[in-house]
Amino acid sequence: MTIPREQLLAQLAALDRRYTELERRLVEQSTQPDSAELQRLSKELSQMRERVNLYRTSQRIEQDIAEAEQMVHAQGDLELREMAREEIVSLRRQEALVFEQLERLSKSEAEGLDRPIIVEIRAATGGLESGLFAGDLYRLYTKYAAKSGLTVELMESDATEAGGFRNLTFAVKGSGAYERFRFESGVHRVQRVPATEAQGRIHTSTVTVAVMPEPEEVELPPIPSKDLQIDVYRSSGPGGQSVNTTDSAVRIRHIPTGVLVTCQDERSQLRNKEKAMRVLRARVLDQLQRSKQEALASSRRQQVGTGERSEKIRTYNFPDRRVTDHRVGLTLHKFDAILEGNIQEFVDALAAAEQAKTLAEGTNA
Repeated sequence: MTIPREQLLAQLAALDRRYTELERRLVEQSTQPDSAELQRLSKELSQMRERVNLYRTSQRIEQDIAEAEQMVHAQGDLELREMAREEIVSLRRQEALVFEQLERLSKSEAEGLDRPIIVEIRAATGGLESGLFAGDLYRLYTKYAAKSGLTVELMESDATEAGGFRNLTFAVKGSGAYERFRFESGVHRVQRVPATEAQGRIHTSTVTVAVMPEPEEVELPPIPSKDLQIDVYRSSGPGGQSVNTTDSAVRIRHIPTGVLVTCQDERSQLRNKEKAMRVLRARVLDQLQRSKQEALASSRRQQVGTGERSEKIRTYNFPDRRVTDHRVGLTLHKFDAILEGNIQEFVDALAAAEQAKTLAEGTNA
């Protein structure tokens, strides 16, 4: 829902005053460069900077418009007055673009789109090829995250003997993490000729992706220990062979919902447990939200579907070296670049389509 302009301006004016106050306090703290307070102030300023700069730009544009309007209504040179009218049109266009960015940033802030996220990739239909593409997709996402200034932390993985993965779970942290990844939820279809295919026939397989914000305590309080069944065992690699001599792997089941998480990627049992609990909390909250709001598109079932080929949101065609996003009908012949993590063009197109839909719904409301 679009924020009324008057309300948005009032929020931004308050934010601007807060920003000015923080700048003053930061100067006072500058004599203690290692203080925790200095770090906290710097972080808060950084989070506010983009919106404050845009707001100040909008204020300058508004002042320029007022001055141009005075010229239009002043007595004098007709040519100067006509130039002022043209300047007003240009300034109004700039102002609209600035407010569009401000509304997007304010919406992101309200929806918590900067929160850390948990991403799950699961092999679906297609056997070994599906598992191999799950690994390809994980590498694509890690490269995209790096290009976007985000950090990736592997949380859970289940490798196959063929070098692929049955599933991969990882966390993404950094400004705009959810906003950049939220459109990746769904079924990703891959078409390619397997190395073992003697006849050169194209094989089609699918992978599902789910994107879930990490829960905050206000959304999901700490889970009581009585609701958890925790087992420890020795880590194993593909085929079941032992890869560790200590019981460092952790399996946690949330008894009320049946959600199960395993983690064995760390050598430390404590680290594996900590990672498993983060994934478990995200899955539990997601399941609770689905049970209450089954019709909403944010539910995990609607995100990933059943994994059937017909439910795809994006197709990666290796023989033709093209990638198509079916939600916006966009096909890019930049195959190698996309596999290297250059998917921002898809993200931008999907965000623009969502914004256009929101505006249309607001107009028709």
